[in-house]
Amino acid sequence: MFEPNMLLAAMNNADSNNHNYNQEDNNNEGFLRDDEFDSPNTKSGSENQEGGSGNDQDPLHPNKKKRYHRHTQLQIQEMEAFFKECPHPDDKQRKQLSRELGLEPLQVKFWFQNKRTQMKNHHERHENSHLRAENEKLRNDNLRYREALANASCPNCGGPTAIGEMSFDEHQLRLENARLREEIDRISAIAAKYVGKPVSNYPLMSPPPLPPRPLELAMGNLGGEAYGNNPTDLLKSITAPTESDKPVIIDLAVAAVEELVRMVQVDEPLWKSLVLDEEEYARTFPRGIGPRPAGYRSEASRESAVVIMNHVNIVEILMDVNQWSTIFAGMVSRAITLAVLSTGVAGNYNGALQVMTAEFQVPSPLVPTRETYFARYCKQQGDGSWAVVDISLDSLQPNPPARCRRRASGCLIQEMPNGYSKVTWVEHVEVDDRGVHNLYKHMVSTGHAFGAKRWVAILDRQCERLASVMATNISSGEVGVITNQEGRRSMLKLAERMVISFCAGVSASTAHTWTTLSGTGAEDVRVMTRKSVDDPGRPPGIVLSAATSFWIPVPPKRVFDFLRDENSRNEWDILSNGGVVQEMAHIANGRDTGNCVSLLRVNSANSSQSNMLILQESCTDPTASFVIYAPVDIVAMNIVLNGGDPDYVALLPSGFAILPDGNANSGAPGGDGGSLLTVAFQILVDSVPTAKLSLGSVATVNNLIACTVERIKASMSCETA
Repeated sequence: MFEPNMLLAAMNNADSNNHNYNQEDNNNEGFLRDDEFDSPNTKSGSENQEGGSGNDQDPLHPNKKKRYHRHTQLQIQEMEAFFKECPHPDDKQRKQLSRELGLEPLQVKFWFQNKRTQMKNHHERHENSHLRAENEKLRNDNLRYREALANASCPNCGGPTAIGEMSFDEHQLRLENARLREEIDRISAIAAKYVGKPVSNYPLMSPPPLPPRPLELAMGNLGGEAYGNNPTDLLKSITAPTESDKPVIIDLAVAAVEELVRMVQVDEPLWKSLVLDEEEYARTFPRGIGPRPAGYRSEASRESAVVIMNHVNIVEILMDVNQWSTIFAGMVSRAITLAVLSTGVAGNYNGALQVMTAEFQVPSPLVPTRETYFARYCKQQGDGSWAVVDISLDSLQPNPPARCRRRASGCLIQEMPNGYSKVTWVEHVEVDDRGVHNLYKHMVSTGHAFGAKRWVAILDRQCERLASVMATNISSGEVGVITNQEGRRSMLKLAERMVISFCAGVSASTAHTWTTLSGTGAEDVRVMTRKSVDDPGRPPGIVLSAATSFWIPVPPKRVFDFLRDENSRNEWDILSNGGVVQEMAHIANGRDTGNCVSLLRVNSANSSQSNMLILQESCTDPTASFVIYAPVDIVAMNIVLNGGDPDYVALLPSGFAILPDGNANSGAPGGDGGSLLTVAFQILVDSVPTAKLSLGSVATVNNLIACTVERIKASMSCETA
């Protein structure tokens, strides 16, 4: 039996004579002293202690030489292979290995100990070498930096720098300044790279519509006249500000927010009976964007409302170009952020400043759009309210293309209890509106088209709509009410995209060109074509759009109720072919009963024709009303009603935009003024995108819109008779 004191002596000998292991060459792991273990044939002989040292050496044989045993190559290979798999074998493994190799377990144990020590030394030598190389590199870098600092010169005077004279605070400020400049440059680059891409975060807010694709008109033989004073896209001709422009923009923005707050809070003598006193304004605000250009007319208005949305969400909508252009789709046809000079501080929009272009519209091809280049600045006031202000930057452009200048315009938002906000809007612009059609001149000149009342009314209406989207207490007692939450969200999102598409396609935007039909008996009908390719939300092919605007001596409310009512639809809708229109489902999304999204079914009188579904949204506010609809596929609508993705439902919206004429004495019954009604259709005339537009298609659409107008006039005249 191997006794514990013999093992201890052997281990001590191994530690004290470790230097003897390196007496041979690279095969030193194959040598072990005979005295470090018990031989099965010599359990107690003095030979087991021959290799001892110090007190462990055998006193009977003081001069006996140490004996070494070389392992065979096979034993070394087997232990090397085992070491790769298990560097720390246990007792059982060592005994098994010793039996296979003809060695003692203690020999195997010490071989593995030596091998582990050898590997550890090897790794340490490698790591030391790597650290020495890194240290040498750092030393060289340090010397190079010292030389650079010794030869540095002042960028202002060219003389030698005196680093030691810079205080710690100044050094920290310089570092912070450099960091902020890098941040501004980085964000500006990102904004320039990704401008126009949808990034909508607000619940159920669809991305803004992409600019219509280039139009391929085949109207040369129609004798048509291209409509639009400028055939080029004005928004794309404006470039981002330069570095030298940024200090000017900041000064204008700071002055503009002060001007906006005073315009909101001060009444007399600045505002007299809701009309801005221009002379008092010039005395109160001598700074600004300069005198009014020749031929421009000034428009100024102010309006307040309490809306069902908290102030934080309103600020976010106004400062996010995608959400802003979606919420105000009836006013904003396109908008682009050119540069972000500041993202704000403390995790909010306080101090945020961005440079933008936008195109403001009236839903009619008879009113030219207003293109503007401006800075938008957000600033929290001392009382906790938020100011969001726009100020034109036309002076920074060598040849300003815009026909509209925005003096300090925007809104002051005050927090109210229960998630409400009070919004006071000021709209102050100078505009060249000589291109407005006579039919709309009075409405535009009185501020009904672009004034503060229109902006506030749209915001109030959209806040109601968003509140209905998030509502969960839906009554299931009424027939046809959609109570499935996911189905409601999908259907409202689909209707939202339909409305945005309609508004973007009916205005006189510089992104597309209307052609006025002449010699057809319908001089006011304007048409344009566009190709639809690879757009999942629009059927592929050639789409012909036609629109006309006319005045009718009927108050807007009555016109709206007539057009949205499914029971009177067959009086004007030629495409329903005399069929009975039935409402299958609806979603109320506002206080007014007219604000709703409906799914209609047309039961054709001809039994051989399949029934058709129509998605319709009707919406109204004090400044405008819309009835917009589009035929939809039955299978696709079933998917939407079950909460499916509505983005792949193909839509070609048509409908009506109803605006008050702005004249209470226009001859309408009841003295409420008449209505300016725009009728617009979109028809897929060919499913092949490369096809040319035929004269027959134009004539068909022209007849369709002319007959619709005549039917509406006839029905409304019967009601007023």
